[in-house]
Amino acid sequence: MSGCKRNGAAASGKTAHIAIDPVTRIEGHLKADVTVENGKVVDAKLSGGMYRGFEQILRGRDPRDSSQIVQRICGVCPTAHATASIMAQDAAFGVKVTNNARITRNLILGANYLQSHLLHFYHLAAQDFVQGPDSAPFVPRYQKSDLLEDRSKDLKAVNAAAVDQYIEALDVRAVCHEMVAIWGGKMPHVQGLVAGGTTEMPTKDRILEYAVRFKKVRDFVNNKYLPTVYTVGSVYPDMFKVGQGHKACIAYGVFPLDNAYSKFMMKSGVYFDGKDHKFDPSKIHEDVKYSWFEDSTTGLHYSEGKTIPAPEKEGAYSFVKAPRYNGVACEVGPLARMWVENPPLSPVGQKMLKEKFGMDAKRFRDLGEDAAFSLMGRHVARAEESWYILDFIDAWLKEVKPDEETFTAYEIPESAEGTGFTEAPRGALLHYLDVKDSKINNYQIVSATLWNCNPRDDKGVRGPVEEALIGIPVPDIDNPVNVARLIRAFDP
Repeated sequence: MSGCKRNGAAASGKTAHIAIDPVTRIEGHLKADVTVENGKVVDAKLSGGMYRGFEQILRGRDPRDSSQIVQRICGVCPTAHATASIMAQDAAFGVKVTNNARITRNLILGANYLQSHLLHFYHLAAQDFVQGPDSAPFVPRYQKSDLLEDRSKDLKAVNAAAVDQYIEALDVRAVCHEMVAIWGGKMPHVQGLVAGGTTEMPTKDRILEYAVRFKKVRDFVNNKYLPTVYTVGSVYPDMFKVGQGHKACIAYGVFPLDNAYSKFMMKSGVYFDGKDHKFDPSKIHEDVKYSWFEDSTTGLHYSEGKTIPAPEKEGAYSFVKAPRYNGVACEVGPLARMWVENPPLSPVGQKMLKEKFGMDAKRFRDLGEDAAFSLMGRHVARAEESWYILDFIDAWLKEVKPDEETFTAYEIPESAEGTGFTEAPRGALLHYLDVKDSKINNYQIVSATLWNCNPRDDKGVRGPVEEALIGIPVPDIDNPVNVARLIRAFDP
């Protein structure tokens, strides 16, 4: 449940203002202020209330320290932050990793992806859709009477399945953590991801241990996770019609398939104004007009970025900066990656889309722009991405060479810079490293939640989640469940 305060008249006629503070079942501290008129959201502001200051923490340190320190940024995706950090180090140090190192890194991050996607649906978001028992962890919660009364018959089977799978998913997530630890040493806060590759040499025993665990995860994704997401979607077809936002997205590319990083499992790209665009890192900048940072730092490219907090700044309402690509507010995450890559849909997805929605969809974009860029479309994208990665993990297990080197030696230069581009499970992530006198001179992080949950930019354009909230139905202002549903669909 989220804390909810409101003022104004009932949503049936006049204006009402609702503050959800904090938004729960997410990682971090987030507040949502929405204005409701005639039962729909007409304005929204998201406020990130926590200043973390990792950029200052890292300054002056040994560059190699960054991959351990940045894992403390997020309790859910430390592996992704470590990956971006070591890629920045590789670039700065001029390191070319071995084939085995690339594959081992993919196996570490791939297992973390599966864990994170299961966590998001079953333990963070599903409770907005299913009715669990009146006991922890399913209470307290918003009352969903306005949405459940006419769906109670259809939801009975969903509720029973989802509650059983809630427990099972905890076990499967633990297995995913074990898969990460096989190569990373431990989880969370892996130690095995380092500049130059990884520290753990793959052996036949480790490959077998990973493969045995992977089979259990694969079975759960295919037989439980995918069907349940589509079944929930069929009970809430109206959730495919709301939350479209700007219909703009960006992906950096993730899971390299060659050592030159020229080909990825999920490719890089940008989509806005109904067109695909090639990703150009030079077009990324960050606005701070409505963020609690010094105005002198606005509009800067991440390589020139400065992190100077200004908590008393008039008119600002968030500690989140506002990243923009060529001036466009782009969302990131599984939806962005799936839209840019446009891979085949799973057999389960194709079958259930045909049976429950009468849709003949073979690839992700066959869902159509409106359905894909929707509240429920984001859940479908996350589930389909989980399926899509399975065959790649299977192939990497066959490709990795037992007892072959996973580390390339290097020297820390006196002066250098490098950027690590990757994708956290929840979206595009970059770490920028500037080295002077062999120490960190500047370190900048543009994370997925900065892309998604940012405030208005210098032109007054809402961030992606703020924009996606416009039009969200709130039939009962005492129970704004759809507002929380929309925010959590982005997995902030």
